[in-house]
Amino acid sequence: MTYKFNEENTLIQIRRNIDRTYEQHYAGEKYQATDMIIDAGHGESFCIGNIMKYSMRFGKKDNKKAELHKIIHYAIIALHLQEKKDD
Repeated sequence: MTYKFNEENTLIQIRRNIDRTYEQHYAGEKYQATDMIIDAGHGESFCIGNIMKYSMRFGKKDNKKAELHKIIHYAIIALHLQEKKDD
């Protein structure tokens, strides 16, 4: 498939970014804060709140690309939670 907006490369970059997230400091723990928030029943709202947070501060920090990757990662988590509800 040929993509118009370089989606294939962007998806590869997003996956690398998510992989790095799991390799960072909190990932070594048994549970991450996100796991506990999801277990408490607040996962979808937490994800939407983080999407809003990173969207609101977009462009105010040096690494705009990192901000967009965080938005996408939280959207993926929210999508996963929604899919679990639909099952």
